[in-house]
Amino acid sequence: MGVNAQDWSRRRLFPVTVRLPLAAANDSRLHRRHYVPVCLKFVLALVLALAWAALAWAYVEHWSASLRSPETRLAELCLLLAIVVLPAFMNTFLSACLLLDRRPARSRFADADFPGVTILIAVHNHADTILDTLASIASQRYPAPIEVMVINDGSTDATLDRLQSAQYPWLDVLDLKSAGGKAKALNAGLRLASWPITVTLDADTHLHPQALRQLVTRYMSDPPNTAAVAGTVLVRNSRDSAVARMQEWDYFHGIAAARRVQSLCQGTLVAPSAFSLYRTDILRVIGGWPECVGEDIVLTWAILSDHHRVGYAEDAIAFTRVPATLPAFIEQRRRWSRGVIEALRARGSLLFRRRLSTFFVWWKLLVPTTDVLCAAALVPCLVLACIGVYWPAAAMTTFVLPMALLATVVIHTAQSRMFRLLGLTVRRNPLGWLGYALVYGWLLKAASLTGYLSGLLPRHRHDDA
Repeated sequence: MGVNAQDWSRRRLFPVTVRLPLAAANDSRLHRRHYVPVCLKFVLALVLALAWAALAWAYVEHWSASLRSPETRLAELCLLLAIVVLPAFMNTFLSACLLLDRRPARSRFADADFPGVTILIAVHNHADTILDTLASIASQRYPAPIEVMVINDGSTDATLDRLQSAQYPWLDVLDLKSAGGKAKALNAGLRLASWPITVTLDADTHLHPQALRQLVTRYMSDPPNTAAVAGTVLVRNSRDSAVARMQEWDYFHGIAAARRVQSLCQGTLVAPSAFSLYRTDILRVIGGWPECVGEDIVLTWAILSDHHRVGYAEDAIAFTRVPATLPAFIEQRRRWSRGVIEALRARGSLLFRRRLSTFFVWWKLLVPTTDVLCAAALVPCLVLACIGVYWPAAAMTTFVLPMALLATVVIHTAQSRMFRLLGLTVRRNPLGWLGYALVYGWLLKAASLTGYLSGLLPRHRHDDA
């Protein structure tokens, strides 16, 4: 049923005093017989990546010696770093971590052990998708109480009518008369959440039937200082356009690989609001979602700054609708990149924390630098090829391409195995893969660069809804 914001003050809510389940990750029964510590895996991957990058540097130094002059030394250095050394390091580290990655085992819990969950959905003009999202929640195999709070953020279409027609006993609708943005809507729901676990879900996202159970058991099995767990978000509308087809591979390979590696080293940097779990009490202590473009990354970094851990559940899957047109895709990725700059401004102290996650914060800082260098190096590389100097291309083929292919094969194998366990099938999408391999990276770099620049310049806040 739908209610106004003013009516919520009269609703008797359960106090959030339910005892949270103890994490069981330190139980010796969960450790494999030949357990390799996380720090050792990190050091091994780092050493391999540095060694490969050093070998790449030695190779290009040898071939570029004949071209060196004082006037071109700096430009040449940037070129070599951009197209060979940094990509070689990053792809080798990624490949090594993926090869070393073994998802931690889950504990077994009785149904009575599961905590109640509040699901928050901020919705603005999603009349076409919200009922399907609610139906996917109704299909969840979750043994504890679920409270679903949909915050109607000033929708001007038939969203509110659709919500009022929904007949679910666990559904409450908070109707905000005017649109205030996604963060404000989520915070309005957070103030009224009844259960110790809060899960956020986008209004155009469809949950796998086991998604909620997998997400919560991952949290319950993780170390005791875990305050949030990122779910896995994949593409639902890949048949809509060529742009959506390419994004299907990005979510299935690129984003999933980054989250797996970050999780391996206990450094998950983004719990996306599209589908993630949070401890309700910690959300309230840190003040909820900040009102900015990248509200989910800034929130995640606030959790990390408060000395908590953020996990990742690779098999808790939600399928979402991605931008189907090129302008919409570029605008979305611009917002994401702007969110990184906002997070650095708000929580830059994470750069100097003595923990494994600090490495990935610096990695986030390295990505825009690499994007800039790649863009600057493209024209000189083409010029060199035109005058018969082919060693830059040879260096990329030797040191960058093999590691990129290795990472792709490893992540595809891991994701395919996880799909089979969940009863899913990896859809064939050869045209999307071709576009992803040849075009997507350049589109992403262009969108990211403009996002980073907009984040560095003063600008009025706008919503991410």
